[in-house]
Amino acid sequence: MTSATKWAIVRVLITTVYLMAGWILFTGSVSLESVLMGVAFAGVVALLTFDSFIVESEASWKSLVPRLHWAVAYLALLLWKIYQSSFAVAWLILSGRYQPRVVHFRTRLRSDIARAALATSITVTPGTVTLEMNEDHLIVHWLDASTSHSRYAGKLITGWMEPALRKLWG
Repeated sequence: MTSATKWAIVRVLITTVYLMAGWILFTGSVSLESVLMGVAFAGVVALLTFDSFIVESEASWKSLVPRLHWAVAYLALLLWKIYQSSFAVAWLILSGRYQPRVVHFRTRLRSDIARAALATSITVTPGTVTLEMNEDHLIVHWLDASTSHSRYAGKLITGWMEPALRKLWG
């Protein structure tokens, strides 16, 4: 068996696991029938579409599977940041002291999945919306922009997220 075939099998298995996790989240059931049906559908979809989910040139296993303890910590911090930011944004809007601006900055994250997680985390945090992500370049609408300097704006927006995602996906 060639290394390309082995890597294809690994990509199918990883895609199946991710799709199965989505199946359980959407159905909300872990009964035997539901899990068996989910495994069957996830397996078929993974066989047909694994190339779309995980490109052949993806660097390594570490860049696809997050470290569980860092994932739990990241999600807890993200939920706290969403909670905290919702009050800050409400105060900005009620006081009328916001300064919206579109800022451009680069990320140092190398993994595509880590970059997508960063863009999603920025978007779900109140007051910021990722408008575009192109390789390592992000364009973000920022409700309370305190600077237009790209590197400083990137540090203020990403804050703790970028180092945490680097630990999460290696």
